[in-house]
Amino acid sequence: GGAVPGVAVYHGYGGRAPRPLELYPLAAQGVAVLAMDCRAQDGESSDRVGRDAGHFAGWMTDGVRDPEQYYYRYVYADAVRALEVLCSQPGVDGSRVAVTGISQGGGLSLAAAALSDRPCFVWSDIPFLCDIRRGVEVAPRGPYVEVSDFLRRWPGLEEQTWSTIAYVDLLNLADRVTCPTVVTVGLWDDICPPSTIYGTFRRLGSTDKQLKVQPFHRHELSYEIGEERLVALLDALGAQRAS
Repeated sequence: GGAVPGVAVYHGYGGRAPRPLELYPLAAQGVAVLAMDCRAQDGESSDRVGRDAGHFAGWMTDGVRDPEQYYYRYVYADAVRALEVLCSQPGVDGSRVAVTGISQGGGLSLAAAALSDRPCFVWSDIPFLCDIRRGVEVAPRGPYVEVSDFLRRWPGLEEQTWSTIAYVDLLNLADRVTCPTVVTVGLWDDICPPSTIYGTFRRLGSTDKQLKVQPFHRHELSYEIGEERLVALLDALGAQRAS
């Protein structure tokens, strides 16, 4: 009996929300889980925002000509709204809600914690959208390359592009994250380079923050990190772990 804690889960770039079996380890411990599809990616959610111009393949430059139309402006709002939906469910204790995700999902976890006071804990794995300009400069592959490809075709839009992206860059929002936070980073990561994550981590407003370094990993996670994440989420939420 009684209200249960909750976790909002955000997925990686171009993916979809984790399926129920993937979320079972949390649900089996009595945690309510909400997994969000990012609009127009590989899930069931569409994007009905009308934009005035095209963009390079992917979502990094979708609407970048205007901050009001930028794709990630809406995705960040979706991430916060997902938290509100989770907290509004009957039987969910809105004071015990955490956020987590990998890559894009790790970035959205930080964004949700920056833009909402709902989360009591963040576990952000190898987060994307951190120090985006640095990522565009040094990442040899992955979504950051979309921006350099776009600017190669539209050099006159460089100033506007950086101005728009600055609104969603987690480097600029990090000081608003004040709840306990764990961030992971792979030192061989060539999609979300470690330098982008380090800079954002240093700016986190939380006084209780931890950076877990995987010295030999690329854009991936060890099994052990997955175990640690599960235990940390349960402990932070005060969930009673099954023996």
